[in-house]
Amino acid sequence: MAEPHTRRAETRQRILGAAGDLFREHGVDGIGVDAIMKAAGLTHGGFYLHFSSKEALAAEVSGSLLEKAAAKWDALSRTPDREAALERIVTHYLDPTRVATGHCCPLTMLGTDVARRETSKEAVGGALCGMLDALTRVSPGRKRQKAMASLSTMVGAVVLSRLANDPALAEAFLEAAAASILPGKAINRSIVQEEQQPA
Repeated sequence: MAEPHTRRAETRQRILGAAGDLFREHGVDGIGVDAIMKAAGLTHGGFYLHFSSKEALAAEVSGSLLEKAAAKWDALSRTPDREAALERIVTHYLDPTRVATGHCCPLTMLGTDVARRETSKEAVGGALCGMLDALTRVSPGRKRQKAMASLSTMVGAVVLSRLANDPALAEAFLEAAAASILPGKAINRSIVQEEQQPA
């Protein structure tokens, strides 16, 4: 039988997981605590044993999702072949299938919600800098300005792709972004297929 603190940690993770999925799909303002707890298989009353408010939950979810992406990018950026690492990051990020199904970067799914919440902005600050650090390590010349432009291009392309109601236009945004960051390279679909976890 699991110890009480272990059960508590597992319950907290269930809430975070359910909230992450629902926030990505509906936005933070589009979903309530009741729906989150129901999706986690729990009762509403138990929520406040784990989080002081929905705002606190939103901040933790935003930070946690972005930290996972930052950690993945950091690991890739420290491999010997920096050019391949950059291609892997960009190709995975701009994968049309991931973008269409919503399994894409939390920056693109929750960006406006996070921007309106000071606690959420604070929660993602470190991870955002971590992503930029990783991109800087693998960018040509290792210039931070290039990394910032690349991240801005990728995030913007995903947002525009998700807004487009024409599938061809949606994919064209992603391909144009990839071409601007990886000039002369076609998107390597085999890299995308190897990656299963959302960033």
